[in-house]
Amino acid sequence: MEMKKFVAGLSVSVMAIGALAACGGGSDSESSSSESGSKKPSKIVIWEDTDKAETTKAAAKAFEEKEGVKVEVKEVKMTDQQKKVALDGPAGKGPDIMLLPHDQIGTVVDQGLIAELKDGEKALEPFIDTAKSAVTFDGKVYGYPKAVETPILLFNKDELKEAPTSMDDLYKLSTEKKKDGQYGFLALWDNFYFAHGPIGGYGGYVFKDNGGKLDPADIGLNNKGAVEGMDYIGKWYKEGLFPKGLIGGGGGQAMDQLFGDKKAAAVMNGPWAVAGYKEKGINLGASELPKLPNGEPIKTFVGVKTYAISAYSENAEWAEKFLASLTGEENAKTMFEKYNEIPPVTALQEDATIKDNEVAAAVFAQAKNGVPMPNIAEMGQVWEPMAAALQLVATNKQDAQKSADDAVKQIKQQIEANNQ
Repeated sequence: MEMKKFVAGLSVSVMAIGALAACGGGSDSESSSSESGSKKPSKIVIWEDTDKAETTKAAAKAFEEKEGVKVEVKEVKMTDQQKKVALDGPAGKGPDIMLLPHDQIGTVVDQGLIAELKDGEKALEPFIDTAKSAVTFDGKVYGYPKAVETPILLFNKDELKEAPTSMDDLYKLSTEKKKDGQYGFLALWDNFYFAHGPIGGYGGYVFKDNGGKLDPADIGLNNKGAVEGMDYIGKWYKEGLFPKGLIGGGGGQAMDQLFGDKKAAAVMNGPWAVAGYKEKGINLGASELPKLPNGEPIKTFVGVKTYAISAYSENAEWAEKFLASLTGEENAKTMFEKYNEIPPVTALQEDATIKDNEVAAAVFAQAKNGVPMPNIAEMGQVWEPMAAALQLVATNKQDAQKSADDAVKQIKQQIEANNQ
């Protein structure tokens, strides 16, 4: 999965030497102007993900016919675009529009690679709240949401006729299945990407959100709720409801095999796993995750693929105009039909195309209860300490409070060291 847990590598220092050439063909500007008076370029350039450009090209053609501005669509692997823009942007060879996982936004803003949208509040009106938050950094909007993904409940309809609505139901099923050497529900809760769901549902948080600004000094991973969530996680391991083979790096493969072999009734996994499960002959059902014992939803991390405007573009106004069209209801629906990428457009939630697709409907519903993966650079310091803490809890080697306290202490130390 491209967006699931991308942590930016070494920061790239970008130094503009001399006058910057216009990005994405901006040097070919014509004298005609838009309604606001900016010059209409002859061409803008968008970098689209590889093997997912067909619908973007169709939207580009329609935009050119309507507006008289050519949109050149180049295929560049999404996870390579940040590094390429850092190199190509200053040289005038980069795009006007790039695509990135939203959790990279803080890093690329700090590097000066992307620009704030001119009217971010208006741009985000069509999208669900989770997607709006995902593309907002330090109170400013930096992109148009393209697609959303998050873990959901996937279950075998031959075992469960309908989706459970509470984790208590899954817990009861799991205790009954255990007697026969089977499993009711499996999850990779020693992995913080998945474990954030119950931790967040009980009241834990990574960084405090103060009106669209994440505060890396306020970490809520060892508060009362976070510890309750980790205790709840530990319960499933201690009672043998999760096998020991699920702990550690091979856990994902072990879970997929158990579910694929019909030895587990349900799993917590993402839409990226659907094709593989269907290939194994699972009569697959999907739903949002059940409510926790405290009555709260499981607050999964949500990832949002995001179109952003290059800071080197001289065609930002027209690039935004194209993105408003590209991510609009009609084009977003077409993208879903072609590539099964789920657009976080509010109006599409009740559209039959989405509503009648179990997986898409489940992702949409779960995303509304989820939390955008933090998009500030400090998130890179969270993964390893939390993984260590969760494995101590899963193996019953240390209690939840001590594990959480140690993790938060290490996270704070690493953030401080990184900022010196």
